[in-house]
Amino acid sequence: MRLHRLDITAFGPFGDSQTVDFDELSAAGLFLLHGATGAGKTSVLDAVCYALYGSVPGARQNGGQGATLRSDHAAPGTRTSVTLELTVAGRRLEITRQPPWERPKKRGTGTTLDKAQSWLRERDAASGTWKDLSRSHQEIGEEITQLLGMSREQFCQVVLLPQGDFARFLRADAEARGKLLGRLFDTRRFADVEKRLAERRRAAEARVRDGDTDLLADAHRMQQAAGDVMELPELAPGEPGLADAVLSAAAVARSTAREQLAVARCRLAAAESAQAAADRALDDVRERDRLQRRFAEARERAARLEERAGDHREAQARMERARRAEAVAPALELRDAADAEHRRAAGAEARARALLPASLAGEGAAGLAAAARRAAEELGGLESARRAERRLAELLEERAGLERQERADEEVLHDAESWLAHWEGTRAVLQARIDSAQQATTRAEQLAVQRDPARQRLAAARQRDRLAADTEDARRKALASAERAAKAREHWLDLKEQRLSGIAAELAAGLTDGAPCAVCGATEHPAPARRVDGHVDREAEERALADHQRAEEQRAEDERRLGVVREALAAAGAEAGDTPTGRLADEVEELEARYAEARAAASVLHAAQEELRRAEHEHGLRVAAQREAAVRAAARVGHRDRLDRERAALEEELDRARGTATSVTARAEQLERSVTRLTDAADAARAAEDAAQRLKDADARLADAAFRAGFDTPQAAADALLDDTAHRELQRRLDARQQEEAAVRAVLAEPETAAAARQAPADLASARRAAEEAARRVREAASACDAADRRCAELDRLSARAAASVRRLGPLREEYDRVARMAGLTAGTSADNERRMRLESYVLAARLEQVAAAATVRLHRMSSGRYTLVHSDDRTGRGRSGLGLHVVDAWTGRERDTATLSGGETFFASLALALGLADVVTDEAGGVRLDTLFIDEGFGSLDDQTLDEVLDVLDSLRERDRSVGIVSHVADLRRRVHAQLEVVKGRSGSVLRQRGIG
Repeated sequence: MRLHRLDITAFGPFGDSQTVDFDELSAAGLFLLHGATGAGKTSVLDAVCYALYGSVPGARQNGGQGATLRSDHAAPGTRTSVTLELTVAGRRLEITRQPPWERPKKRGTGTTLDKAQSWLRERDAASGTWKDLSRSHQEIGEEITQLLGMSREQFCQVVLLPQGDFARFLRADAEARGKLLGRLFDTRRFADVEKRLAERRRAAEARVRDGDTDLLADAHRMQQAAGDVMELPELAPGEPGLADAVLSAAAVARSTAREQLAVARCRLAAAESAQAAADRALDDVRERDRLQRRFAEARERAARLEERAGDHREAQARMERARRAEAVAPALELRDAADAEHRRAAGAEARARALLPASLAGEGAAGLAAAARRAAEELGGLESARRAERRLAELLEERAGLERQERADEEVLHDAESWLAHWEGTRAVLQARIDSAQQATTRAEQLAVQRDPARQRLAAARQRDRLAADTEDARRKALASAERAAKAREHWLDLKEQRLSGIAAELAAGLTDGAPCAVCGATEHPAPARRVDGHVDREAEERALADHQRAEEQRAEDERRLGVVREALAAAGAEAGDTPTGRLADEVEELEARYAEARAAASVLHAAQEELRRAEHEHGLRVAAQREAAVRAAARVGHRDRLDRERAALEEELDRARGTATSVTARAEQLERSVTRLTDAADAARAAEDAAQRLKDADARLADAAFRAGFDTPQAAADALLDDTAHRELQRRLDARQQEEAAVRAVLAEPETAAAARQAPADLASARRAAEEAARRVREAASACDAADRRCAELDRLSARAAASVRRLGPLREEYDRVARMAGLTAGTSADNERRMRLESYVLAARLEQVAAAATVRLHRMSSGRYTLVHSDDRTGRGRSGLGLHVVDAWTGRERDTATLSGGETFFASLALALGLADVVTDEAGGVRLDTLFIDEGFGSLDDQTLDEVLDVLDSLRERDRSVGIVSHVADLRRRVHAQLEVVKGRSGSVLRQRGIG
């Protein structure tokens, strides 16, 4: 990083605009920034830091930064502004920052607040012009931080070297040093590792405790299942040995339960044998009781049969009469059928005669038939009148149709006139809709042309954002490759130096007595050099050189890839511009919404045109309908007159045919009803005469059949008959009596039943009680056996579950032990960590060791080889170790704490430490080259000789075109350093005076 120009306006003590030309100051390599106390020397450095990071260093930064940075000497209308031009990572940039400004209103009184502004521009070397990159505070900050590879705190420690801070660092304790180094090297990730390991240890411990708790819960369940005879281990969850103790107790409980199960099964077998004997005795008693009750029931049934013997004989006699009456049954059925038919025929005749006129009520069947023929002849003569009546109905319907057509035509004319009255307004509305849709179509076409560029710009912005992340990854890879290449080169040079140191031994290996030496030419070799352990030969050096070349090739490839990504990022940025992606997305979304709105408005064009076409078609139809209705009205007049004349003729003919009836049809219906009634009455009279004759014949046949069957009268035969149900019931009773007598005789004849009846009565209750008692004993034994079986099964299940839990807990315990060891080791509490050094302290100790080594190189020159800074990881008191810093005095050969240095010694030791820290942090940031450094104060405590040595060291920093700015008010430095930037304070504010090397 090299500074070129700094422009300051209304900033800090500077009321007017001031400019610093760092290119002129840096030409001498070493320049002096001096001025009276309070003039504003530090404000120049603050302006540099503010331009880069948007904030000032350290304690000078606060929340009201805009008001604090603004100069009290500035005019009300002058805005505070800082512009810095610099080169970093091969790019020449210009950064402008303006803090918030409360300015006077342009019109009226009072003030208004302008927001903070920032600009980032890059110079195009080919065209010699400046190109805007960004106006976003956040984007500019991220870009500068990425290019420098340092945060604001690191920049203030590395570029703006504050000597007072490092003097305090030399005297500080380990905790204070740790805080400073932690900010510079950002070791929070290692603290996060410690925290993460502690959290994992607590989580693993919690899982182990939870597993042990579940295991103890299963142990308690096994204790309950075993009947509280199981002894549980007196161990808490998490204690070692708990799993083995639970498994051992479970094994004892299972063995005891199996013994109890064997005893219960033996008791059950004995109880089942006793139950079988009691059941057999109960079956014998039940069988004897059944036979005795069977014999007694048979005796009772025989007695009841004897009592009902008279009823049985009466039923047999009734069955005999019924069999004789069955011979008369056909005659009875025939007479009943004839009687029923006669009654039906007489009723039908009476009903038919009731419908006839009084003059025909007494006529016989022949007279009624003759009257029916006369009425049928009259009915046939009405056919012509019926045709005339149908024609008259048709005429009336046709006349009604003409009236309906007339009303319909009137409605058509009215609708057409009403519709045509609004036609012009309707056509104007539809035409307006078409015009609006056509305008929307034009607007949609215009927006469509704007959509593609907006979309392409949004895609480029998104690609720009992605390439920014890819650029960061490529930069990190390039930095890592550069670091590896530097290490490989350093390793190769170390091996080369070692080989050169031992080259005498390598040459001595080829010496032969009498042959001249390749170096001195002597032929005698009294004491040739010998190879020592660790000697580096040519092969090792060549391997190191090959590794170095491969690392350089990889570094070049990674830098080439970084250049490609940066070019793609620049192309995407050029296409997308500085507008944020979110804003471009909003613009595209708004454009899409407007386009969709225009498309939606334009989409109704076809519908509107179609609706106008339909309306015009409807207009033509309405006009045509109006004309056709007028033509039909004129044609209906003559047709109506013809229909009226034909109607009058038909009505005269029908008046003659109807007679007294209301119509020809009514007269025909009257005649049809008379024919039907007369015909039915004649048929009914003939049927009644025939039925009477058949009834007389049936009475004669029935009397003859009853006499032959042995009955005095036909009624006696009818009374003796039984219907099917009564006959079946009587036969069933007779059969049941016969079966009952046979069954009683069979039971009384059984030898077992008779033998059982002669024995003593069976004691069924005693036998049942004995069987129930035996069954109760079996149930108790079975219940005890089932309980023992369930206990064994439950203990087996819980034991298997506990064993599975123990197997699952095994990896958890191993993980917990491993994580606990790692957490204790990183936290410095483990016994394996002898120095009680935390992981973050260990990393910071390595960084401090690097800083001490880099500082010693310059401290040697400043102290004429007297002092050396060394890192110490010894413990101090009861605290932890890792961040000790000692100084070795070559004059005394003793090592002492840096807090014992004098004032002057502390200055150049802190300066050496600051420069060493700058080197280490620069390497940590990826090897970013720092071509401009500032060293703030502390030179007044040095004597002339030490000051010369310090200036020699600072002058050596100019190597490779590096410039160093000394911030001091020591008068002697003005004589020694020719390039100067003086800050002169006055009543109207400070001003800058620059003097170059000339």
